[in-house]
Amino acid sequence: QVQLADSGGGLVQAGASLRLSCTASGRTTGRINRYCMAWFRQAPGNERVFVGGISWSGNTTKYADSAKGRFTISRDNSKKTVYLQMNSLKVEDTGVYYCAAAGPYNYNPEYVALQPSEYGPWGQGTQVTVSS
Repeated sequence: QVQLADSGGGLVQAGASLRLSCTASGRTTGRINRYCMAWFRQAPGNERVFVGGISWSGNTTKYADSAKGRFTISRDNSKKTVYLQMNSLKVEDTGVYYCAAAGPYNYNPEYVALQPSEYGPWGQGTQVTVSS
């Protein structure tokens, strides 16, 4: 079973940058290289929403409109790690960020799932707070 550990959150001012990391561990981590990975954000009182995702090949990425041009998702399959580089942070980016894996998609290396229901396992979440 694969476990995901996400980290890198913090308290920053608007306009700053953060890089979140998510590393897979467990007895079957080799399979994670055939999973697409994504980051979701959940603000207090709101549902978990898709922020950005990356196919297992690493060649295809998708972003929420709010993240386009500011956030970059990437992965290093040799390290079983996915990253979310967040630049020009805004107050509305505040929330708990969760990484998640969906798959395996052995025959579809470019697929990126968009719905939370397609994903599992999930990381424990890392808090990002952006102050004005």
